[in-house]
Amino acid sequence: MTVIKIDQKQRTIKKEVTLTGVGLHTGENVTLKFLPAAENHGYAFKRVDLEGEPIIEADANYVVNTQRGTNLEKRGVKIQTSEHVLAALVGMEIDNVLIELDSPEPPIMDGSSKFFVEALEKAGIVEQEADREEYIVKDVISYKDEATGSEITVIPAESYKVTAMVDFGTKVLGTQNATLEDISDFKTEVADARTFSFLHELEMLLENGLIKGGDLNNAIVYVDKEISDETMKRLEKAFNKEKLSVKPNGILDNLTLHQPNEAARHKLLDVVGDLALTGTRIRGKVIANKPGHYVNTQFAKKLAKLIKLEKRNNVPQYDLNKPPLMDIHQIMAMLPHRPPFLLIDRILELSDKHVVGMKNVTMNEPFFVGHFPGAPVMPGVLQVEAMAQTGGILVLSTVPDPENYLTLFMKIDKVKFKQQVVPGDTLIFKCDLISPIRRGICHMQAYAYANNKLVSEAEMMAQIVKRKEE
Repeated sequence: MTVIKIDQKQRTIKKEVTLTGVGLHTGENVTLKFLPAAENHGYAFKRVDLEGEPIIEADANYVVNTQRGTNLEKRGVKIQTSEHVLAALVGMEIDNVLIELDSPEPPIMDGSSKFFVEALEKAGIVEQEADREEYIVKDVISYKDEATGSEITVIPAESYKVTAMVDFGTKVLGTQNATLEDISDFKTEVADARTFSFLHELEMLLENGLIKGGDLNNAIVYVDKEISDETMKRLEKAFNKEKLSVKPNGILDNLTLHQPNEAARHKLLDVVGDLALTGTRIRGKVIANKPGHYVNTQFAKKLAKLIKLEKRNNVPQYDLNKPPLMDIHQIMAMLPHRPPFLLIDRILELSDKHVVGMKNVTMNEPFFVGHFPGAPVMPGVLQVEAMAQTGGILVLSTVPDPENYLTLFMKIDKVKFKQQVVPGDTLIFKCDLISPIRRGICHMQAYAYANNKLVSEAEMMAQIVKRKEE
C-alpha cells in the first residue's frame, strides 16, 4: 500500500451553484450550494443556518450514525444523509468543494446523485496547481460485519473500480450485481440510480414520523409483503396520491425502474459516497457484498487509518549515488552555518515548493562527546535544526543574494520524535511549503527519515532577514 502524488492535477468547480429541495427525513426545505475550494481542501459541509457557520469535514471519523443514511457530527453539529452528494463529487472527479447547507440534511431530490451531478456540470470544473494524491492498494484489505454477513474488500487494480452485490432474501428483490469499471462512467451508469425502500420499512418510518420529506418521486418502494386495503389507503394519504397499486414487478406504480438492477446500482452509489470519507482517492477494486452504510463507513474508517499511517511512514526514495543538486561547498555558499553546526551535507531536490536534503550521521559528530556518549543518540533538537537548515535552502533560494540574508525561526509546532538516530544512519530531510512564501515568511512541514522510517517531524515558520552590515 502506498500513498503517492500522481501526474494529475486537483480539480474544483469554476463558480458556485445552488440547488433547492426537501430533506428526506426532516421534511425541511433546503438550499444547498456547491462552492469552489482551495487546493487540498477536500470536501466539507458548512451549516450556514447555525451561529458561527460551523464546518464539518467529510471525514469517516465524524460518522456517528448510519440509520437511514450516513450521518456526520462534529462538536454537536450534524449533517445527515451525506452520501449522495459525496458520490456525485467523486463521480465527477472533483477534489475540492465546500458544500453550504441551511439545514442538517441535503435535499433528497429524486433519491439519486443525478441532480448533484448536473449542478456540478453547470458550475464547470477547473484544474488547480497541486497534484492529486492516490492510495495505491497493494494488499487485500477487508472488513466484515459478523452480525449481518456484509463484507467489503479492496484488491489491487489499475484504477478505481467498484462492484456491489446485494441479496435481500426476498422474492421481489433477490440477488443483484452492479459494477463500475471506471469512475468516468459514474454519470451514465450510476448517478441516476434512486434510493429504495421495502414496504415494511416504509410503514415503520411513517409510523415514527421519520420520512416527512418523502414522496414517491424520490424512492422506489418494493412491496415485500401482502398489502392490506388499510395500509394502501394510509400510503395514498401519506404520499398525496389518489390511487396506488402494485406493479407486476413488485414495486409501487408511481415509478418505472431506470435499469432492472437499479437497487444494486444505488447500493454501489452509496459505497462510492461513503468511501469518499477516507479523504483520498483509491487505486484498487472495491468488492462490496451486501453493502450498507454501517459496513461502508467502518471500512472507510479502516482505510483512512491505514492511509494516515502510510502517509506518516511514506518514506521518499532517492538515489544517493547520483550527483547531488548541491554539494557541501554550494550549501556553505548559501547558508551562514559552519561546522560543527552545519548539519546537512547535500541537497538532493529543490523546487519553489519543496526541498530535500541529506546528512550522514557518524560517530565523529561533536555532540556525541557529551550526549549519551555510552549510547550515542542524535539529539532531537539537532534533528529539528537540520530540518530547519534544509528549509533555509528553500527560503534563501528565493532571493538573488542569499549570502546577505539569515533565516530565523519564528515558530516550531507539532514536533514529534518517532525513532532514535544513531551513528551510521543516513538522514533524509524533506520540507514542503504549507503556504506560499510571503514577505520573506516561510511556513513549512518538515520530515526526517532514516532506515526507511520516519524519525521526526515538525511544522516550522521562519523568516529571512537582511544581515546587518558590519
